[in-house]
Amino acid sequence: MRVNHINLLDRTIQEVVLTISGAKIQSLAPVGPENQALPYLLPGFVDAHVHIESSMLTPSQFARMAVTHGTVATVSDPHEIANVLGIDGINFMITDGKRTPFKFCFGAPSCVPATSFETAGAHIDAADIAALMAREDIGYLAEVMNFPGVLHGDPELLAKIAHAQDVQKPIDGHAPGLRGQAAKDYIDRGISTDHECFTYEEAKEKIGYGAKILIREGSAARNFDALIPLMAHHPERLMFCSDDKHPDSLEEGHINLLVKRALALGYDLWDVLTCACVNPVLHYHLPVGLTRVGDPADFIIVDNLQDLNIIENWLDGNKVADQGVSLLPDLRSEHINKMDCQATVAEDFRISAKKTDLPVRVIQALEGQLITNELRDTLNIRDGYYQVDLEKDILKLTVINRYHPAKPGLSFINNFGLKEGAIASSVGHDSHNILAVGCDDESISRAVNLVIEAKGGLSAVGAHQEMIIPLPIAGLMSDVEGYEISRQYTLLDQFVKTNLKSTLNAPFMTLSFMALLVIPHLKLSDKGLFDVNEFKLIVAE
Repeated sequence: MRVNHINLLDRTIQEVVLTISGAKIQSLAPVGPENQALPYLLPGFVDAHVHIESSMLTPSQFARMAVTHGTVATVSDPHEIANVLGIDGINFMITDGKRTPFKFCFGAPSCVPATSFETAGAHIDAADIAALMAREDIGYLAEVMNFPGVLHGDPELLAKIAHAQDVQKPIDGHAPGLRGQAAKDYIDRGISTDHECFTYEEAKEKIGYGAKILIREGSAARNFDALIPLMAHHPERLMFCSDDKHPDSLEEGHINLLVKRALALGYDLWDVLTCACVNPVLHYHLPVGLTRVGDPADFIIVDNLQDLNIIENWLDGNKVADQGVSLLPDLRSEHINKMDCQATVAEDFRISAKKTDLPVRVIQALEGQLITNELRDTLNIRDGYYQVDLEKDILKLTVINRYHPAKPGLSFINNFGLKEGAIASSVGHDSHNILAVGCDDESISRAVNLVIEAKGGLSAVGAHQEMIIPLPIAGLMSDVEGYEISRQYTLLDQFVKTNLKSTLNAPFMTLSFMALLVIPHLKLSDKGLFDVNEFKLIVAE
């Protein structure tokens, strides 16, 4: 194969004849200088931090879609399924991923559950982490979300970090908004990365303390615009990631889109490609080839250096995508799950107005961010219960324990924009209880019951129509072909925006983070409203 070889390690381009023997690159015989009439060969793209489960696809189906965009590997934190099914869930992800040549690097989830203020389906302690760290198929300690625990010297959490250090495996961070001495102390514990920075100043400061920064652009959380200026000064400390990506946006593109955006802004080709292709491989010690003789034959072929359209993708010497068409098989997967909750009635979602003269605490969802704000506002009261206010866009939010029958957590939320009905989901980071937001208790109850009946899924209920995407694998993933799930999700998303009038870009993804208690400022768990700044449940006033 005659191609232009983009050697990212010595930053040269030359025409070569590529020879593959088995799964390895046998030779890259030089022919001459760059020949712009030929396509270009370079290492494939790596997503440096992603939760595969958030795509609603199994690893084998995720890989089938991702390879069409030039992705050859992911650094994957399976803590979504681990919070539901524990180590059995991790093993499911690894086993399913091994059915494809795609290079999945799975980590050991450090925070299962993420906090003690919510109900999860499993618990992974320090002894479990020690056993996981000893495994060859576990590549790193996944994001240490409990940064207050690190800062306050929680012995169990520090033991988990020590187990990763003992075997010299990287430790991922997660510390949104942490600054100053606290950020330095957190990183000094051995934390090597952070994908939660949402300002340039925060990311630059953490780089100064020794962390590497992952520039995230997912379906809900989008930090590319704020952080990409770091490329001009710190390309050696940067990687790209998606964190959480729904199937419709995965069908549209992956890390390749971030590469194109960075190049369009004028950043150096070598720096951008190194961030996308090389830095994650070196940091996480991935078994991914970097187009050297003797490396695994993992590479992509692109049309030119301006457009970087993916012509082919190769893994271990086999072509896995050709002209945007995946060559990986369409595989079915085992159904494993944990769902034990009862059907609801509308009365379950009434919120008593105990003191009528006090403003109500309201969660404010923010477009493109995982953080929330706190509002305080007065609401109308009828028959002793608070009412939603569509004119103020203050709706009702609930979290229902999926693991055993219990009263739901209830609060109010702003900025979803719904004008009728409700949406519900069994994807609720990180414990994955059932979340719902809606305009009336009857619609909320119906949306929740659709999810329960399906043993997990995404649902939407309007005045004259209802929709459900079943997610029978842990209540997180479908067992349907990936492009079909993308189609179904697109229709559901359009229904929520067009019929129910949601104003959010990704309403289901945004909903999924409203129970994420480690992200400031105000969230809701199945046990009640949670003040992240104070790190405690809020007692009803």
